[in-house]
Amino acid sequence: MSLPFSLFLALKYLRPKRSFLSVVTILSVLGVLIGVAVLVIVLSVMSGFDRMWREKILAFNAHLLVYVDASAAEPEEWMARIEADADVTGVAPFVQGLAFITHHSAVFTPVLRGVDPAREPAVSRVPDHIAVGHFDVEDDGLVIGRDLARRLGVRVGDAVVVYSPQSFLRAQEIRLPEELVVRGIFDLGMFDFDAGYALCSIPKARDLFGLERGVHGFAVMTRNPFAAAAIARRLSECLGPGADVRTWMDMNRQIFTAVRVEKNMMFFLLIFITIVAAFGITNTLITVTVQKTREIGLLKALGFSSGAVMRVFMWQGWLAGAIGTAAGIGAGLWTLRYRNTLMRFLSARLGLDLLPPELYHLSEIPSYTQTSDLWAIAASVMIICTLAGLIPALRAARLDPARALRYE
Repeated sequence: MSLPFSLFLALKYLRPKRSFLSVVTILSVLGVLIGVAVLVIVLSVMSGFDRMWREKILAFNAHLLVYVDASAAEPEEWMARIEADADVTGVAPFVQGLAFITHHSAVFTPVLRGVDPAREPAVSRVPDHIAVGHFDVEDDGLVIGRDLARRLGVRVGDAVVVYSPQSFLRAQEIRLPEELVVRGIFDLGMFDFDAGYALCSIPKARDLFGLERGVHGFAVMTRNPFAAAAIARRLSECLGPGADVRTWMDMNRQIFTAVRVEKNMMFFLLIFITIVAAFGITNTLITVTVQKTREIGLLKALGFSSGAVMRVFMWQGWLAGAIGTAAGIGAGLWTLRYRNTLMRFLSARLGLDLLPPELYHLSEIPSYTQTSDLWAIAASVMIICTLAGLIPALRAARLDPARALRYE
């Protein structure tokens, strides 16, 4: 297979030799390699955090929450209408509100959610994430998160006193608090849930929040969480104006927007590493044009067009970018594969906790490599590296053959 003459020359000029030029060329490729590897690692870790947040949010919350007027209809009627949708796989009622939980001198204000223990496993993974005790909310049972239990200083079997805000609404009425017993402690690995929620039975929640009948809403699980928006529109039309349907994406929009913005900002900031490496490629190619001035003049004297001369140096920039990009993607993927081993090694060597579990609630660095991210990185870097050869290519194309042949 014969190569185009411009590509053949580009490969010849890139061939490492024992000279200053070969060292600079290798360093330029290494610059691209490092830039691409850093981009792959950072974007994969950011995607891993995004995926982890989604999993943890869906471990506690259902795909949809349907808020209804408790006096409009019986819960069974609402659930029958919701379950009529073919994409709904589970429905569970809940009564929810802010509560004051005290134990000795500790006072905290989590969200207290009254649930149906028979239906809750169909819409939540909390029953599967019980770290201590059992998922038991019958009668006076209470299930709380690990961080809330730690803050309150309670263990399974301890009693806590629960107040609702309704206890302080009217001075002439006295609403007594409820004494509930901690029957289970769950651990979802997300601080907002592990410290901010407690579960009890629906009757107890009704008593605390002054609800005589009905429920505040329903947790709904669907076949596809990413189709929740379309299912929410259908349910809104079916249930009418008495229901407010919200998706898990709507309720956690700020988290996902923040992660997406951070990921985009990291991409645009780190791409400057590649731009700096591209300047190295430009400097290398300018050096080549100076060293090869007589050869360029001879080629043009033999009828080699300016466009063909330009292609030689454009090929050089493209090849340096291609080699650096391919090697960088490989290095990034290799680093991601052993990321946790490297983290533990650095933690042991430096004596630092690089991923404090009390802050991140993680024992390992999450990672998720998206093919679209790799394509975006490769395309961006290849464009930058190809353009890096443009200035040297224009300089070489403008050389006058007569002056170039007299070059010493």
